[in-house]
Amino acid sequence: MYTSGLLFIGTQEIIIIVVLVLLLFGGKKIPELMRGLGRGVKEFKDGQREEPTENQNSTNNNNNPQN
Repeated sequence: MYTSGLLFIGTQEIIIIVVLVLLLFGGKKIPELMRGLGRGVKEFKDGQREEPTENQNSTNNNNNPQN
């Protein structure tokens, strides 16, 4: 069976990737990218938490119509 090559990333490969990222983006840009990534993850998690309550409210309103 074929397994993904990403499971077997060693220390040398990680160091090479980090060096390439530093060369491409520079030391000043990386914190900004990570900050943006963190905000995106936070908004995604907040959106997941809010969705069930909105769905419950909308289904409750559909089940009990007020005339």
